[in-house]
Amino acid sequence: MGGVAILIPAAGASSRMRGRDKLLETVRGQPLLRDRVTLALATGCPIAVTLPPEDAARRAALDGLHVTLLPVPDAPTGMSASLRTGAEWAIAQEMAALMILLPDLPDLTASDMSLMLQANDSETILRACDMDGTPGHPVILPARLLPELTRITGDTGARDLLRNHPVTPVPLPDQHATTDLDTPEAWAAWRAAQH
Repeated sequence: MGGVAILIPAAGASSRMRGRDKLLETVRGQPLLRDRVTLALATGCPIAVTLPPEDAARRAALDGLHVTLLPVPDAPTGMSASLRTGAEWAIAQEMAALMILLPDLPDLTASDMSLMLQANDSETILRACDMDGTPGHPVILPARLLPELTRITGDTGARDLLRNHPVTPVPLPDQHATTDLDTPEAWAAWRAAQH
């Protein structure tokens, strides 16, 4: 069995951004998607990114990065389509565990990623949370649960799977695990707070 693989599900539609693509918003001088994939690559883990099949802009944002791109033909059916595709990829790679790293968490740092990976035992489900215990992301699933992940449906992601199994929280600083930016207003507030 290998180590931990990282799945970045980036096949969603950014529907609440009213025409803008949140994954192409500029963060630290580059598109958010590239910034987050670069963060994941720094761990040395194998990385897969799910994408909508026809999305040239997101694909272009990842030019030159050493990642596996996984087109998701049924992306419009919701997050579960990305998770199923990623779970199948991780099973084929014979990984011991799969970290699911949402691409719209701009505050996650390299030390947050290290904390998660150091806590991993490839046996328990680990879920990042903020300092008050609010669950967030990333999540690490052991390989034994990946077949279950290949069968999920709908747009609630792995919520049911997480409800059916014990989950160990991993506290990360501030709101690193829970700050996701889904609307233009959230982006404006986050940018204002950066100065």
